Amino acid sequence: MQSLGSIRRDFAPWNDPAAKPYIVFDQVTKRFGDFTAVNNLSLSIYEREFFALLGASGCGKSTLLRMLAGFEEPTSGRILLDGQDLRGIPPYRRPVNMMFQSYALFPHMTVEANIAFGLKQEGMEASRIAERVAEMLKLVKLEQFAKRKPHQLSGGQRQRVALARSVAKRPKVLLLDEPLGALDKKLREETQFELMDLQQKLGLTFVVVTHDQEEAMTMADRIAILDKGEVMQVATPAEVYEAPGSRFVANFVGNVNMFEGTVTARDATGATINSESGIAIRTENAGDAQSGAKVAYAVRPEKIKVSSRPPMDTSTNAAEGEIYDIAYLGDMTVYYVKLGNGLMVKAATLNSARLTDDPLTWNDRAWISFRPDSGVVLTR
Repeated sequence: MQSLGSIRRDFAPWNDPAAKPYIVFDQVTKRFGDFTAVNNLSLSIYEREFFALLGASGCGKSTLLRMLAGFEEPTSGRILLDGQDLRGIPPYRRPVNMMFQSYALFPHMTVEANIAFGLKQEGMEASRIAERVAEMLKLVKLEQFAKRKPHQLSGGQRQRVALARSVAKRPKVLLLDEPLGALDKKLREETQFELMDLQQKLGLTFVVVTHDQEEAMTMADRIAILDKGEVMQVATPAEVYEAPGSRFVANFVGNVNMFEGTVTARDATGATINSESGIAIRTENAGDAQSGAKVAYAVRPEKIKVSSRPPMDTSTNAAEGEIYDIAYLGDMTVYYVKLGNGLMVKAATLNSARLTDDPLTWNDRAWISFRPDSGVVLTR
């Protein structure tokens, strides 16, 4: 059997010019009175993709999901599914199903009755319903809980019942609105991988709405980052983290240090930036920034080395400061280093050994340094 890792590694239809998107938002706008929830948004999602809509509350991600489900109609623009314009098609006639954060299970029904409900509404034969319900129970590993009612289940088990009910009707697309929000952290992490595995087994297209960056980064093939009803970037989790397209994306996803400055030299191998912090920065990842441009240099904390000793070359990508604060997180330690001009720089060190040969504590003098390929230049 092919592993999930090899399937996901080889799956990238968005890189194939001949591949046809399965879901298309074409210049979609949605207004509620004077408020614009979605603003002239265009987005393509491919068949069998696990796609995440990521953003803060009020960014428009749930509105997009509701329009795809048919609970809202666009003010303007089109939504296409497998080439069909969905305008005017009611929710119950769309080949999609939606799983809500609240699960919305019927409290008076057993687990198997909850899963069977939608199939009965469709008029499926009793024998086929029994087969499908048994298949779904096995899929979500709840066979022994078939006769229980929702209040007799844990949060994680109720989540799996809701998921089984959502996929029992064999929708082409499953929409998940904050599906793991009610679970505790450990169970949420376990369920993320269960969802990924389930999506591959069923061969469905999953579109998930979440405000949890870690959740999106773990589960999704690609992520659309939204802000104020607009798409800021669409990319794979690795691309979003390592090559953010703007200051907003860099700040929104994970932790980042941002050095504002001016490009003073540009050549074939990169660029030199005179930062406002006083650090001369040499970078190999200058993008399309030209000499004289005002830019930001974004570098993640784990890419910055912190040491009591200065690096061999202190002329670029290095500065001295003082340990202002320390956060011990178990697997890593985050140092907050205050530079001479007051700028606070975060540096993260992996705790690969119980003891360190360069112990640093509050108020110690320390050097920060980073390699020319550590960060990325942002022009937006």
